Amino acid sequence: MRLFWTLTLIFLYNGHSSEGVNSTLSARPKIVNVGCMLSFNTVVGKITKVAVEAAVEDINSNPSVLGGTKLNVATLDSNSSGFLGIVEAIRFMETDIMAIIGPQSSVIAHVVSNIANELQVPLLSFAATDPTLSSLQYPFFVRTSPSDMFQMAAIAEIIDHYEWREVIAIYIDDDFGRNGIAALADQLAKRRCSISYKAAMKPEATVDDARDVLVQVALRESRIMVVHTYPSKGLDIFSMARYLGMIDNGYVWIATHWLSTILDTAGPLPPDKKENLDGAITLRIHTPDSELKKKFVSRWSNLTGKAGITGGMSTYALYAYDTVWLLARAINEFFNQGGNISFSKDPRLIEQNSGSLNLDSMSIFDGGKLLLDNIYKVNMTGVTGPYGFTSDRNLFRPAFEVINVVGTGFRKVGYWCNYSGLSIVPPETLYSKPPNRSSSNQQLHSIIWPGQTTEKPRGWVFPNNGRQLKIAVPNRASFREFVGRVPGTTDSFRGYCIEVFTTAINLLPYAVPYKLLAFGDGHNNPEDTELVRLITAGVYDAAIGDIAITTNRTKMVDFTQPYIESGLVVVAPVKQQNSNAWAFLRPFTRRMWFITGVFFLVVGTVIWILEHRLNDDFRGPPSKQVVTVLWFSFSTLFNAHRENTVSTLGRIVLLIWLFVVLIINSSYTASLTSILTVQRLSSPITGIESLVNTKDPIGYQLGSFARNYLIEELGIHESRLVPLNMPEDYAKALKDGPSHGGVAAIVDERAYMELFLSTRCQFSILGQEFTKNGWGFAFPRDSPLAVDMSTAILKLSENGELQRIHDKWLSGIACTSQNTKLEVDRLQLKSFSGLFFLCGLACFLALLIYFVMITCQYCHYYPESESSGGSSRSGRLQTFLSFADEKEESVRSRSKRRQLDATSVRSVDQDASVNGSRIDRSEIYSNRVVSFGESV
Repeated sequence: MRLFWTLTLIFLYNGHSSEGVNSTLSARPKIVNVGCMLSFNTVVGKITKVAVEAAVEDINSNPSVLGGTKLNVATLDSNSSGFLGIVEAIRFMETDIMAIIGPQSSVIAHVVSNIANELQVPLLSFAATDPTLSSLQYPFFVRTSPSDMFQMAAIAEIIDHYEWREVIAIYIDDDFGRNGIAALADQLAKRRCSISYKAAMKPEATVDDARDVLVQVALRESRIMVVHTYPSKGLDIFSMARYLGMIDNGYVWIATHWLSTILDTAGPLPPDKKENLDGAITLRIHTPDSELKKKFVSRWSNLTGKAGITGGMSTYALYAYDTVWLLARAINEFFNQGGNISFSKDPRLIEQNSGSLNLDSMSIFDGGKLLLDNIYKVNMTGVTGPYGFTSDRNLFRPAFEVINVVGTGFRKVGYWCNYSGLSIVPPETLYSKPPNRSSSNQQLHSIIWPGQTTEKPRGWVFPNNGRQLKIAVPNRASFREFVGRVPGTTDSFRGYCIEVFTTAINLLPYAVPYKLLAFGDGHNNPEDTELVRLITAGVYDAAIGDIAITTNRTKMVDFTQPYIESGLVVVAPVKQQNSNAWAFLRPFTRRMWFITGVFFLVVGTVIWILEHRLNDDFRGPPSKQVVTVLWFSFSTLFNAHRENTVSTLGRIVLLIWLFVVLIINSSYTASLTSILTVQRLSSPITGIESLVNTKDPIGYQLGSFARNYLIEELGIHESRLVPLNMPEDYAKALKDGPSHGGVAAIVDERAYMELFLSTRCQFSILGQEFTKNGWGFAFPRDSPLAVDMSTAILKLSENGELQRIHDKWLSGIACTSQNTKLEVDRLQLKSFSGLFFLCGLACFLALLIYFVMITCQYCHYYPESESSGGSSRSGRLQTFLSFADEKEESVRSRSKRRQLDATSVRSVDQDASVNGSRIDRSEIYSNRVVSFGESV
């Protein structure tokens, strides 16, 4: 039995699966070999080497981490060279290493990741931040610090927070720089921002190269600079920018976390270098405060002293320290799952005739996939805070600090986290609350910008050495009061629109060189939509003039704030309407007259019914009662009725009716007064609705958007539309009319029509303005000049200058001063429907109450008619109508007599009972009935 167990243990120790995992737990080796690739000639390489060595020492001194196994880290210098990085990686792969920490550079990581994929060796980098390294192409690359994708998202959110729209990217043209800027472009696009110019620099760029690049940058309009480079190159860029006068008012410099690394590690910078960075913004990876972090920071000076280096500690050192711990915990779990350190030859390398390269010495790590899985499953708390990975292989909840370089130091102005954006409180305090990315919740402390100013830079200026803007101006043939070329010139224009533009552009705080170019031949009005399209094609840089802001045009360009309102209106001939013998009927429509007359009769009838049994004024022969109803009804119009109402219900109905009559009378009087005293104009066309329903031709201005609107929005057939060019053409077409080859009406913008009607009083605007738009100046999409010009136009409107320009060019309006008025709508029934409803409801309720009351009286006075089954229905109805027609006093007196008779009968019954005599009750009742009949 002892021999059996011995053989079993030997078999389990030697056997392993294809994944490098034994069926049972294997024995842990005494030493685990791990490689580390750094660039010792850089500040980051020096400090991270110290952090890696400190982590190895702490792990090996704690037997509970690896269960007694020691971690051996072999460090090699890549010397910041892609070629040497490949050589060092191959040297590592020739040894039995489980993983590689590094490389430090994204460029080297791209190359080494391919080797790691082939040999299945996990590659853990805390400094290669290129976002594309997280792609599926590199499954064995593990980034142990936040990706540049999040850093670029933070920068994009800062730009959007300050409402800038275009930035200039200055970067090193390698994998690190290009892919980082590509990520920035993606993040800006999500916020409708963009990179207007990419200033690329070669990796080995000199100071002269930086000068050439910045000179080109200075010629651009944007003043928002994003610098994404290496620490060794970044300071040269800022130094040259200071030399060129670009660290000054109006500029914004945003540096990625290379600048915060210099500020943290290089110690106090010389005054001249610090002055170059004044006002710049940079990002630093945020690591929350904790006891672990405090202990490590307190040890840092001792660690760097032992290593013989000087300088502070950056976040790279913290992430390098946690990376080693992450790998150690993954290795420990690897062994706990039965992982075995074993290697096998790569068949493809064996088949290759490598010659002196000795490629066949490199082996595949059989447990690489299992170790990789355990790396992503680690969930720990390190010196950088909670440490773990998401499903997309990025660190959990990345965050950055926003740093403002000021004077001789720098200050923290806020935070950014992927959870809730910009804030002035640490991100860890927000994780317990729901994410809130509303604009009001995005906050940063005040920033001191370049030039020692706290006022937010505009972010865009027109450079003094920039080219002239090519601004198109419609060369109109008509309505030149708005815009027209000065006779005898080619580039001089005048008019209302031109003066608004020149006045607004003079308010800008920077010079804008421009040149006006005529668009059109001057004989026909040009089409504004084509002019706008040429801006998108790059033929013109802008367009000014009488350009209407429409939906289709806003999809192509950006417009300024409208400087004049001008919607579409209908203009048609009108004629004066004189009063005639039947003018008194005009205030009301036919339906209004009819309903009013009906209600007079209805109310009179209701009052008669309510008063008939009580009031002698409403009794008598039928002919008299009919005359009374008619007289009472219509006399209420003048409050001249002589009949008094005595019933409560009648008085209520009459009170409501007199109020209705008061309103109708007042409205009629006011309308009739207007008809007889104000000169009125009439036209068969009342507005766009009546024009659409006809088949008459319609005129429109040549080149105007009105044509497309009438066809596409109102469905008018193209054959009905007649293009017109000059105001004289308008007048002739309207005078001729449809019967003589003219038009029934013209549809055009109000601004043109008011000028046209100023000297042509035989025409008028009919109906309401049926579109709401205005005129604005057109610029390319996302042009900052459009925003600044809009601000200038608002200033002109607020200080009254815009109205002064309007009065100067468009004040000659003559017809509006005449006491003329287009015939308005007559008083409609719907205007009084509420009053009629209340009156009708009062009449109905009064009749209903009256009917209930008289029915109760009838049942009380004629109970026999209810119980008599032999009576016919017609007889009962006749009896009820006779009762309703009878005066109420007669009914009451008869009721009293009946009560007396009933009392006498009861007395006789009592006497007969006392005397013992029996009298036939039927005889007594018959006598009572006879007596009642005689009284009737």
